[in-house]
Parts: sequence; structure tokens; C-alpha cells
Amino acid sequence: MNLRIVAFEPTLRAHFGRLNREWLERHFEVEPIDAEVLDHPEQRILAGGGRILFAVLGDDVVGTCALLQESPGVYELTKMAVTAAHQGAGIGRLLLDAIVDEFRRLGGDTLFLETHSSLKAAISLYERAGFEHRGHKPDSHYARSDTYMVWRDPGAS
Repeated sequence: MNLRIVAFEPTLRAHFGRLNREWLERHFEVEPIDAEVLDHPEQRILAGGGRILFAVLGDDVVGTCALLQESPGVYELTKMAVTAAHQGAGIGRLLLDAIVDEFRRLGGDTLFLETHSSLKAAISLYERAGFEHRGHKPDSHYARSDTYMVWRDPGAS
């Protein structure tokens, strides 16, 4: 598999929106907060100290994932999507590992995500990567979210 994980650049902006809209429309709906972030990733993610990564297979952009800085040291793993045709090939795990590496490089203290309990495969992936369930985030931005998970570094004591 000729897969590369690359950082955001303006030429990839449309893929960030495309991949996430495809995923959201398949499972839920695009909420106003989603549209704002997907339409303005530089302002809503990157300008605040976040990161956006892409999975590129040959010449095709097949996945993406972002870190959104909520407050100093606190990051949300967000906007993770792999195109339907490439799911199940380990691309999500590679993106997840790369975004956790970015979190570590940034010196983050807390990494969390929000998801929905119906997404069993995604939740299993997050659990295998070290995310632990913490109930529901009371100040969630997403109407669809009913599951809150926080990453515990498996290498930490």
C-alpha cells in the first residue's frame, strides 16, 4: 500500500470538507458547527494551534483527521473520516496514530474525542489506541454526540 500521511496545505482544503461531509451524511447530518469548521479549517483549527492530517493513497486523498485545541494543552481529536471505499484497510488507525504523535509533539496534556455509541467499529479503534470512556461531555458542541472518550498514554505510569 503506497499510503502517505501528510499535513494540511491549502490545496487539500476541499478534501477535508469532502471526506467529512461524505461521512457525516452517511451516518448523521452536517450540523452548523461542522459546516463552520469544514468551510474554514485554517481559521477554526489551524489558527488556534491545531493540526490537520490527510491519508493519501497514490494520488487519492482517502482520509483525514484533525486536532482542535480547546484550551492550552487540551485537544479534541475531531473530523476523522476515511472514504467508504477504503475503510477496513487500517487507514483510520494510521491516521489516529499520526494525530496522537502530533498531540505528543505539541506537548498536550489532555486528548479527547466525542462520538456516537452506534459507531461500534470507530469506538473499538479508539479503545485499542488507548481512549477510555468518560460518559457524555456535558458541554458538547454536537447534537449527535453521546460518547466522550479521553486518551490515556499507554506508556505513561
